[in-house]
Amino acid sequence: MRYISTRGTAPEIGFCDVLLAGLARDGGLYVPQTWPAPAKSADEKLNATYANRAASIMAPFVGDEIDAKVFQQLCVDAYSTFRHPEVAPLIEIAPDEYLLELFHGPTLAFKDVALQLVGKLFDYVLTQRNERVMIVGATSGDTGGAAFDGVASCRNVDIVMLYPNNRVSDVQRRQMTTLMSPNVHAVAIDGTFDDCQDLVKAMFNDQKFRDANQLSAVNSINWVRVMAQVVYYFTALEKLGDSAVFSVPTGNFGNVLAGWIAKQMGASIDGFVVASNTNDILTRFFESQQMTAHEVVPTLSPSMDIQVSSNFERLLFEMNNRDGAATAKQLTDFRSTGELIVTPSIYAKWISGVFAGYRCNDEQTLATMKDVYQQTGMLIDPHTAVGLSAARQSIGVNYPKDQSIITLATAHPAKFPDAVRRATGQTPELPEHLADLMSRPERITSLPNNLKSVQAFVAKCH
Repeated sequence: MRYISTRGTAPEIGFCDVLLAGLARDGGLYVPQTWPAPAKSADEKLNATYANRAASIMAPFVGDEIDAKVFQQLCVDAYSTFRHPEVAPLIEIAPDEYLLELFHGPTLAFKDVALQLVGKLFDYVLTQRNERVMIVGATSGDTGGAAFDGVASCRNVDIVMLYPNNRVSDVQRRQMTTLMSPNVHAVAIDGTFDDCQDLVKAMFNDQKFRDANQLSAVNSINWVRVMAQVVYYFTALEKLGDSAVFSVPTGNFGNVLAGWIAKQMGASIDGFVVASNTNDILTRFFESQQMTAHEVVPTLSPSMDIQVSSNFERLLFEMNNRDGAATAKQLTDFRSTGELIVTPSIYAKWISGVFAGYRCNDEQTLATMKDVYQQTGMLIDPHTAVGLSAARQSIGVNYPKDQSIITLATAHPAKFPDAVRRATGQTPELPEHLADLMSRPERITSLPNNLKSVQAFVAKCH
């Protein structure tokens, strides 16, 4: 398998180079040259382990760059850190209504599903090549802790993670700032997540700085993050034994894009509900066929407080019939004007009948959390509640009432105890391995929203 850039001018490269590069040198995102069918395997049975299914499903993307048995063992090692034997269990909460629990990893968020594997892959490939990299990333909350946990023990990796100061939950912040491994560095930026993401992209687009500091990425601009998320769409459908709609709470579009890729690979997915909070740029796009950026509004679901959805670029590339120049122009114009418009014919071909967008404000979020608790006794986090609210809004409008719909439960409720308590009166407890998190000492660097200041810090850590 070879990989090409969505902007069309970066040279094609192989899987291991994609892993280490993150962002393409023309500013684009890497995608496979073709969408493969999933590898056929005797493991395609309900009693197969998640790790074995993952290795089988991802095999076409890896190709022969990593030995098949080595890759399978890396998957086994990555998913051995999860607290649930199924890794991503499917839970029925009402007739035809399901939650896919993706928060059983070490940092209690769906990002662990990809980043535990990415950490193992980084360590393996860098050891084979006798190289070292500096990962720089941005987080709206969960990616930071998951990335730190995934690479803290890597011998050949340093990591700097930027997060928006005072715009992540206390648990999310502490999962980054209490890790004392010398190779991890949490940086609070005076700005929004979009500001943090822009700083990361600017560092990658500064070729001299990028090369001097051996920059690499773990955000979902890194293809391998998205690739690993494709797996749980297949395993969920295998457990269900039927086709389904997936409702995906999203800000950066990476998680729902992984589902769209699974559909291209033959997964029996009936459609997607793209669930946004008040920062509803994606919902507005699905309503109006144009994307217009507004100011970021802080909400109870901070990981979705985003107005620039980076991974939408990969879908846009497909919508443009894989024309990199057209995609680059659209995105450059979007940055300068704040608007991106798709023609009705392209929208009808790629979006209509596949994606439906819904928004959920804080009041609806709290009401959904309360309802689930009253009906089932379960506590859910606010991001999951946004997804579930959107799923319920779509039934009877986009989908029939007996449609099976799976909402991705993206975070453990204990990551957002204030919101859960406000909705239900209950305080969710952190799992045993994080029970003392709130009393651990923190290590934080605070920096202004200034590229030169951040570059100086990264260079010092390298």
